[in-house]
Amino acid sequence: MKANRLFPFEKIASTLVLSACVGFIAPTAINANPMAEAAATIGLPDFTELVEKSGPAVVNIRTTERIQQNQGGGSAEDEQMQEFFRRFFGTPMPIPKQQPTPKGRKAPQQQEEEVSRGVGSGFIISQDGYVLTNAHVVDGASEVYVKLTDKREFKAKVVGADRRTDIAVLKIDGSKLPRVTVGDSDKIKAGEWVIAIGSPFDLDNTVTAGIISAKARDTGDYLPLIQTDVAVNPGNSGGPLINMRGEVIGVNSQIYSRSGGYMGISFAIPIDEAMRVVDQLKSSGKVVRGYLGVERIDVPKDVAEGLGLAKAQGALIQRVMPGSPAEKAGVEVGDVIQKVNGTVIDKAVDLNRVVGDIKPGGKATVTIWRKGGAKDIVITVAEADAEKSPVKTGKQKPEPSANVFGLSITDLTEVQKRDARVSGGVILESAEGGAARAGLQAGDIITRIFNADIKDAKEFAAVMAKVDQKKPVLLLVKRGDVSKFVAVRPTNQ
Repeated sequence: MKANRLFPFEKIASTLVLSACVGFIAPTAINANPMAEAAATIGLPDFTELVEKSGPAVVNIRTTERIQQNQGGGSAEDEQMQEFFRRFFGTPMPIPKQQPTPKGRKAPQQQEEEVSRGVGSGFIISQDGYVLTNAHVVDGASEVYVKLTDKREFKAKVVGADRRTDIAVLKIDGSKLPRVTVGDSDKIKAGEWVIAIGSPFDLDNTVTAGIISAKARDTGDYLPLIQTDVAVNPGNSGGPLINMRGEVIGVNSQIYSRSGGYMGISFAIPIDEAMRVVDQLKSSGKVVRGYLGVERIDVPKDVAEGLGLAKAQGALIQRVMPGSPAEKAGVEVGDVIQKVNGTVIDKAVDLNRVVGDIKPGGKATVTIWRKGGAKDIVITVAEADAEKSPVKTGKQKPEPSANVFGLSITDLTEVQKRDARVSGGVILESAEGGAARAGLQAGDIITRIFNADIKDAKEFAAVMAKVDQKKPVLLLVKRGDVSKFVAVRPTNQ
């Protein structure tokens, strides 16, 4: 037994002996729950009632993916490559290369195989079966299954998902289902106790506890997140963050980690923000956001002083997009946006959130600071570009490949670039044929073709147009924190 364990066996044994002696000497002093009594005496919280109340409404979410499998198999070389990608990327082995069919023989039959993709958490928000979870939990899944604590399992329909806020809504067929109580995340306070319930590492209904570390931590363009020290691990994503009144005040979504596991800092989406997204997803299957068309940064202190501002507050405009609502209304580079419809813009990130909540086509009165004075301008808000849904469910077939290598790509958003720590590249939306056989999958980032760095989808198309489409193409692919060159053969080879 190692000496540095938190609770050595010797100490456990001595404690058990002491407890037995106390029970023998004074049996009348025994309490049915001495630990609860001790916790109450020193003011520690008891979470048992919260778990009993909310636990049944917390669900385990299992996702699968359908892949095409040749009955005929592949060569030994291909099998080695499959094993390499499984070990390197940590994903199911890709589809083996299809060998040419000799004359006089039938081509090997294609069959679909349903393979596990991952496990997450969620919680039921209505008795008729609406379930809230993270968008990344169901991203790219062919099928989604929801399992309740009473062991019932349902196949779920993805009503809609919003990648920017990482919120998804599922629907299962049921009635009188257990549901959570939705709280008010605006009323939370740093330091108050909270618990998380979820399925870390597929361990259903695991309960962890901690406190709120910060109310509004800026980690994204559209959401200020709740920071806690509650233990959250892979599989907790999409589960509820619950206060001492038994109310859900957040959706567990992210952790800060250098190891991939919990390191004492976790983040949850405020339930108020999540429910606004839920309402739109339930009504239309997508989220519509307002758009001004500017690039902005926080106002540096020295710039604020130079512009005559009382304090470093607002969004400093660095670029106005051509043809955007902001340009049409007369917004200029160097302006500082201080208010939108009377709402104070404290930091640059606030601008996206406030404008995003304005219905496209609506008018916004924007207060700007320009050349030593404030002025109001009216801007007609446009609709932000609708992002493609990250969710594919059921038996839907993917769209045709963009080229003979089976690569369907799109531009990276600024958030994706920041999260992946890349300055350019394209993100793979789907992988078919040669790309699938090479082990690529949706979400991979391509940053180079042979020796040519790729900035965006336009550059990708230009370089691919010059590639010999009868020979393998060499791609530099980033997945997670690891980049690797991958040779992709044409689909027909």
